[in-house]
Amino acid sequence: MHSALQRFFQQESASGILLILATALALAAANSPLSHFYAALLDTPMAVVIGSFSIHKPLLLWINDGLMAVFFFAVGIEIKREVLHGELSSPAKVALPIVGAIGGMAVPALIYTVVNHGDPTAMRGWAIPSATDIAFALGVLSLLGNRVPASLKIFLLTLAIADDLGAIIIIALFYTAELSTVSLAIAGAAIAVLLAMNLRGVKGISPYILVGLVLWAAVLKSGVHATLAGVVLGLIIPATGRELGSDNLGRLQSDLHGPVSFVILPLFAFANTGLSLAGLSFASLLQPVPAGIVLALFLGNQIGVFGGCFLAVKAGLVRLPTGVRWRELYGVSILCGIGFTMSLFISSLAFVQGDSHFALNDRLGILTGSLLSAVCGWCWLNWVLPRSEPSRGY
Repeated sequence: MHSALQRFFQQESASGILLILATALALAAANSPLSHFYAALLDTPMAVVIGSFSIHKPLLLWINDGLMAVFFFAVGIEIKREVLHGELSSPAKVALPIVGAIGGMAVPALIYTVVNHGDPTAMRGWAIPSATDIAFALGVLSLLGNRVPASLKIFLLTLAIADDLGAIIIIALFYTAELSTVSLAIAGAAIAVLLAMNLRGVKGISPYILVGLVLWAAVLKSGVHATLAGVVLGLIIPATGRELGSDNLGRLQSDLHGPVSFVILPLFAFANTGLSLAGLSFASLLQPVPAGIVLALFLGNQIGVFGGCFLAVKAGLVRLPTGVRWRELYGVSILCGIGFTMSLFISSLAFVQGDSHFALNDRLGILTGSLLSAVCGWCWLNWVLPRSEPSRGY
């Protein structure tokens, strides 16, 4: 188990490096003579037509609605597997990260709301800072080597999973367009078929994927965000199957990890972080949307995560992970302000139909707040962690 976790953390840190490179490439493209080619690439129209059914979208939305559905499919599998066999299966271990996740979602949303209240368009972005990017956060932790207790890494991983689940709920409840009852009915029928296959003991993955594609198309047309279809499919996939060994979910999660971490997420970063810096200055960060995001990511997460955990421990409701001290927990709370992937995704939902001015400003806030959290979190942990100490268990 320990070696498996080590491999997982190593892979996530590698994904974090790719995300940084993809972001740098997007920023370079958007601020060079190639900017028109970058914009034209993302606006390239693509269509799938089957009889009278058709989906017409630019490349950017195929990435955000299509490829990111695969990412959420992997998230759904991860959540189900952790509930059945992993860190989310133990109430004693999961209680503290869940408390931290709740605080890390509520306080940033509150700070953003205070800064942007009174502006209905800006207020659509209230959930942008309420997310933690696991790849980047674990990537920063990996820079500190075995000085980081294993229990601290597991705390961060579990908190991020709970945070992803909260983000999924937020997207479902607050980021939906006008609903199509026909498409919703088709989506409901597809879910019923998936559940029936699970209950009847169908173990092969292919039938689930085929019905899942129907579910994705129906949800896409329904007005509910299409990526939620990926979550539903991930939660319904059966846990065991002979063709994949003793752990269906584990094998599938392993198969998806490479494409998601090393292809889909970097592509998403490249497509969504191409922020033109022309005309931007320090004053740009003081506008309500970017200022609210920066404050919420950097201050809101550390206050919410650490404050929630501190109050819960002092009240005797939960306990600190074995071998973890308060100052180390505070360092991880700072790292929780690295929003990036999920923050960018939520921002694409919040402002895709709004003023493009907001869409540019929210990316500026996300990049700045995430960078501040990463640098300050690393500096704090580098200061408080012992210089040489083996990893400690949970």
